[in-house]
Amino acid sequence: MAKDKTHDPAFEIGFFESVLRREPDYVDVVEILGGLYTKQGRIADGLKMDRKLVKLQPRNATAHYNLACSLALSRRKADALRSLRQAVELGYRDFDWMEQDPDLEELKKHPEFLVLLDQLKPQS
Repeated sequence: MAKDKTHDPAFEIGFFESVLRREPDYVDVVEILGGLYTKQGRIADGLKMDRKLVKLQPRNATAHYNLACSLALSRRKADALRSLRQAVELGYRDFDWMEQDPDLEELKKHPEFLVLLDQLKPQS
C-alpha cells in the first residue's frame, strides 16, 4: 500500500523547498515552510523563513507575530518581545491565541508580554 503523501511532512517540506528554489520570494511558500519547519522542530530553519517573510512583507502583523514565536522558541526573549510589539503595532489582535500560544511560553511571565496582552484584552 502506498504511503499517503498528503500528510507526510518530509514530502511536503521537500515539495515546498523545490518551489522556493524556483521562486525565492513566493510569500505563501515562505510562510508555509516556516510553519512546517517549526512543527518538525527545525526551529532555526523556521526562524530563517519567518525573517524572510518579514523582509518580504514588513507591514504584515501576522508575519511579525510568527517571527516573535520563532524567536521565543530560540530563547531570544528581547528580540521576540520586540517583534511581538511590532505585530501589535501593525494590528495583531488575537488576544486568546496570544495568551495560550505554546510557542510564546518563554515570554508569558515577562512584564512586557503582560503589558502587550493587557493592550489586547477585550474590554468588558
